[in-house]
Amino acid sequence: MIALIQELLSYDFIVRALIVGTLVSLCAALLGVSLVLKRYSMIGDGLSHVGFGALSIAMALNLSPLQVSIPIVVLAAFLLLRISSNSKIKGDAAIALIASGSLAVGVIVTSLTTGMNTDVNSYMFGSILAMSQGDVYLSVGLSIIVLILFIFFYNKLFAITFDENFALATGIKAKMYNMLLAFLTAITIVVGMRIMGALLISSLVIFPALTAMRLFQSFRGVVICSAVVSVLCFVAGIAGSFVFSTPAGASVVAANILMFALFSFAGFVRRRTV
Repeated sequence: MIALIQELLSYDFIVRALIVGTLVSLCAALLGVSLVLKRYSMIGDGLSHVGFGALSIAMALNLSPLQVSIPIVVLAAFLLLRISSNSKIKGDAAIALIASGSLAVGVIVTSLTTGMNTDVNSYMFGSILAMSQGDVYLSVGLSIIVLILFIFFYNKLFAITFDENFALATGIKAKMYNMLLAFLTAITIVVGMRIMGALLISSLVIFPALTAMRLFQSFRGVVICSAVVSVLCFVAGIAGSFVFSTPAGASVVAANILMFALFSFAGFVRRRTV
């Protein structure tokens, strides 16, 4: 085990992936608890498709992928909230509408410019080789901002997660904090897409929260457990990807599936023995 860790840390691209991936996993897990409880967990999937469309446009124009995709995905997150709250198109329908449209735009732009090459494949399914040094600095900075804002506004996010109407009655600006949650989610999705890919990044939002809920009931307990599980699964997935030469994103998801199964079994056993 020690030899494997030393070998992993001897490669710069793996160190970059571990640094960024650990922070993104932590951010996604913390935000995922609120998103799952608000029944809005598929927003990650929708925003990742928007991110793919934005990345395709950035590649076609030879612009920085992250600098182009971040503002577009943030705007899409705000648009999703507005559509869901102010029209007859609700929740999952709004996500499906924007996700499928963005994916179609991305595929069309890509096919007309660079073609469906290896770079596009890495954006769809993730690649630990995709993180440049500049991407690492930007990603780390954005992840730290997400963590600071989540911790600072933890109580407000807790309030709008469980009872938005009560939060409004107590003077909490629920719309503003819903927008904050969407903003933080958008940033996390864009940063994590380089490693996990557009098709798999939503797993970092959904799996850790659902896994923690198998054993814990309190919001704080689920948040802490979700964060720990997410980071452990990411590290295990990267290690598994290195050992078995499997795609990094898929390996992380496989680790999350295994952890979910273990927690589900432990929860079943605990319920039977109580």
